[in-house]
Amino acid sequence: MKLSARNVLSVTVSSVKKGAVNTEVVIALKSGPSLAAVITNTSADNLALKDGAAAFAIIKTSSIIVGAE
Repeated sequence: MKLSARNVLSVTVSSVKKGAVNTEVVIALKSGPSLAAVITNTSADNLALKDGAAAFAIIKTSSIIVGAE
């Protein structure tokens, strides 16, 4: 797999919650923290994501917005 993204993280799928249109996928980094991603149901089906499966988090973004009160 060749990508232009520089941030490719090896992760484990923690949970897969399918909705009417999208699927929420929670992934755990090897160092401990978790991230959540929302992908289409079609993509989730094509990737055959299941709890405990090995996967990759590929992050390519120009900005991250953080807020706090």
